[in-house]
Amino acid sequence: MAYKVYPVINTDITCDDYRVKINGEEVDLNTARVSACPFNRRWPGHQRQIDQSEPILFLSMALDAPITLEVIPTHPMDKPTVRPASAALKHTVTETGSIVIELEKPQYFTVEAYGRNRALHIFADPMPHYEGIDLTDENVLYFGKGTYDMGTIELKSNQTLFIDEGAVVYACVKALEADHISIIGRGILDNSRNKEKVLFEANVEENSTAVRNVKRQHTVLLEYCNDIKIEGITIRDSLVYNIRPMACRGMDIRNVKIIGCWRYNSDGIDMHNCEDVVIEDCFIRTFDDSICVKGFDCYYEGDLDKAVWEAMHYKGGCYENFRNVRVRRCVIWNDWGKALEIGAETRAEEICDIVFEDCDVIHAMHGVLDVANVDYADVHDITYRNIRIELDDVVPKPMHQLNDAHVYELPTRDFCPMIICSRAIFHYEYSAGGQRRGRNRDLFFEDISITGRQKLRFVFEGHSEAACTRDVVIRNVTYNGKKLTSPEELDWQANEFCYNIQLV
Repeated sequence: MAYKVYPVINTDITCDDYRVKINGEEVDLNTARVSACPFNRRWPGHQRQIDQSEPILFLSMALDAPITLEVIPTHPMDKPTVRPASAALKHTVTETGSIVIELEKPQYFTVEAYGRNRALHIFADPMPHYEGIDLTDENVLYFGKGTYDMGTIELKSNQTLFIDEGAVVYACVKALEADHISIIGRGILDNSRNKEKVLFEANVEENSTAVRNVKRQHTVLLEYCNDIKIEGITIRDSLVYNIRPMACRGMDIRNVKIIGCWRYNSDGIDMHNCEDVVIEDCFIRTFDDSICVKGFDCYYEGDLDKAVWEAMHYKGGCYENFRNVRVRRCVIWNDWGKALEIGAETRAEEICDIVFEDCDVIHAMHGVLDVANVDYADVHDITYRNIRIELDDVVPKPMHQLNDAHVYELPTRDFCPMIICSRAIFHYEYSAGGQRRGRNRDLFFEDISITGRQKLRFVFEGHSEAACTRDVVIRNVTYNGKKLTSPEELDWQANEFCYNIQLV
C-alpha cells in the first residue's frame, strides 16, 4: 500500500481554497477554523469575533511509499511556498497553476499559495500499527468511523482511548491518578462543542488581566498520572489548552496534529511540573503558546501559596520540580504567543534538563525560543539545538484588542518577534503578588538557523542580582546563511542583571 486517505466527515466549516490529487486521484479534505490575525484580548465575557478567524483545509493521510501530490489552488495565487523549508520538498508549478510535490516519506507541512493566510496543511503520517490492541477488551474505548458527541471522557488506569481513522469524537478527555493510559488512533478529537461558562457579568473595556468570571475546560487534562501515551490523533478547535498534563511522569506524545486553534488561550501542549517527557514528530498550530514547560500556575482559589504547596505535595507525593523533557522533530506554527517556551508560570523549585531539538518554527508572532521566569524556579540546563526559524517578509505584530470596536490593523513591516529571549521578572498578573523570584542560568542556544528580512531581536532581563539571567551560550546562529558574531548586528537588549551572555 502506497498511501491511504482517512475518511472525511464534513462539518459546518466550508472552504474551497484548494483541491488535491494524489497520484492523479482527487481526495477529500478536512476543514478547520484558525486565527487570521494576531489580535488578543483578556477574557471579555465572550469569545473572539468570528471575523478574526478564517477557514482552512487540511489533508489527513498515511503513506509508506513515494507519492505525487498535486495541489490545485482555486483562486489566483502568489508565488507558492512550501514549509518547512528544511523538508526540501521537491515541487513545481505547472502551466495550469497546479503545485506538484513529490512526497517520498511521511511529513507534516503546509502549502501556502496565497501568502501566510489560507494555507493548506498536509498531515502525512507513517502507516499506523496497533499491535496488541484488542478491540473487545473492556479497557479499550473504541470509536470507529462516525461522529460521536461524548461530553467528557474520563480515563482510568490501564485504559486506552482509540479514535480510529474516520472518527470525529466531540469531547474533552480527563484523567486523575491514572497509570498506563493511552490516547491513540488517526481520528479527530474535536473540542468545538466545548463552551465556556460565564459566571457573572464583568467589565470588558480595556481589560488587562484575566477575569475570573468564567469556567473553561481543556481538551485533554491529565493530573497525577504515570505512563502516558498519546499517538497519532488530530485535535481540532480546542477551547483552552489542547493537552495539559499536570504532575505527570513518563509521558510519550508523538505524531499528534493540533489544528483549528483560534479561541482565547488555545495553547498546544502546556505541561506543569512533570518529569520524563518525550514529544516527537508533531505538528502544532496554535493561537496561543505552542509547547510550554511550566511550573504550577496562579489560578487557585483562596490562599494561593497554600494551594500551590498542597498541589505540589498531593497525597504525600512531591511534585516540586520539572525535569527531563525532550522535544524533537516538531513543526510549529504560532499565531499569537510563544513557540517553544519555558514558563511563563514557574512555581517549581527547579525546571531543568529540558531539550528542544531538530524543530521547525514556520511562523512566529510574539516569541520563538523563550525562557520566561515570572515566579521562583531555578531554571537551568535548558538547550535549544538545531532549530530552524522562518520569518514572514512582513510579520504581523501581535496586538491587544481594547474593546469590541477595536479592529486589527497591520502595523510596521519591520516588526520582528523576540527570537531568543531569557527573562527573570515580576509579572503583574502571572506572578500573582508572589515575592520569591527565580533565576535563569546555563542556557544553551546552538545551531539556530533563521531566515527573514527583519533586524533580529534578542532579549535578556533579570530582576535583581540574585534573580538574574546568567551563563547563556549562543553558538552558531545564522541569519540567511550568515553566522552572527556580534550583538551589534542585532536588536540586542540586556539589562544590568544579565551576566556572561556569549554570542560565539
